[in-house]
Parts: sequence; C-alpha cells; structure tokens
Amino acid sequence: MEKQINRRHAHYNDVVKPALQQKFGYANVMQIPRLDKIVLSLRLGKEKDNSKSFNIAVDELSAIAGQKAIVTYAKKSVANFKLRQGQKIGAKVTLRGERMYEFFDRLVSVALPRVRDFQGLETTSFDGKGNYSFGIKEQIIFPEIIYDKIEKVRGFDIMFITTAKTNEEALALLTEMGVPFKKARR
Repeated sequence: MEKQINRRHAHYNDVVKPALQQKFGYANVMQIPRLDKIVLSLRLGKEKDNSKSFNIAVDELSAIAGQKAIVTYAKKSVANFKLRQGQKIGAKVTLRGERMYEFFDRLVSVALPRVRDFQGLETTSFDGKGNYSFGIKEQIIFPEIIYDKIEKVRGFDIMFITTAKTNEEALALLTEMGVPFKKARR
C-alpha cells in the first residue's frame, strides 16, 4: 500500500524544490533547503502551581499539534520567580515528517487567516541560521480548540527549523511553501 503524502509535502516536491534550485543555482538536489521540523512550545508562568490548569494547557497543546506534548522542567532554581529546580514550567511538541506537513497545512490554511487583523508574519524573526520563530497570542484560532470549553486564552511559540544556511534561503523556502509574510514597505 502506497503512503499518502500531505498536499503541502507534494507542493514542496513538485513546485518549491525546482523553484529554489533555479533561484539559488544549487548543483545538487540535497543542497535545496527543506523544512526539517516544527517545534511548538508553551510556557506557563503563574499557572505552574495550579496542576489542573497546567494539565489543561498541555492537553490543548497536544490537541493542536496532533501529538502528545512533553512537559518541560526548570533546570535551575530562581528565587525571584519562585521557581525550584525540577518544577514543571511548560510543554513542547516536536513535529517531523507527515505530521509536520499536516500541522503546517492547518496553520497556514486555517489558523493564521483566523487571527484578528492579520497582515502577515514579520520577516525579522529569523535567527541567522535559517530558522524562523513567531508567537501565537490565542490558541482559539485552531479549530481543534472548542471555544466554549477553554479555561483561559493562552499563547505559544512556533519554530520552523529548516536546513537552509542563510535567512534569505529560509525566507524563500517558507514564502514558496505558502507562509504569509508582510510585504516590504518602500
């Protein structure tokens, strides 16, 4: 039985790869940048002490990602933040393969257009090594979250980890894949 690939993965193979190869003149197809993984991370500041609220937030992140979130723990104690070493402070999910492309498709096609007054993502959030990070202010933009059942509106961070060597290559890759970036002002 043949594996079904996501439409964004097929778009990458059929359209994005040839476009990037032509634009940057790669000699080898293995040089063409690709999306390696997507990491969703959630930090829970004041809610770290409330275990019910913490568990609800982790479950919501798991529902959004379509994969179980792992809990992250504090590495050091910080007295000013009332934080002890080994205390639960957040959660994260790392998506790879078809799950990554499926989440990417839902993010670009469904969730981002539901953001209020959305003008596009900033192009200034690249890290210099071809990775892109941005924050979501409300988890309710995802259709997996039932609005009536949410306890509190929370935000989380999304990181696109690519194999691109420069920000320019990563921007071209993500733009070709359909990430809506703001148009440059003149």
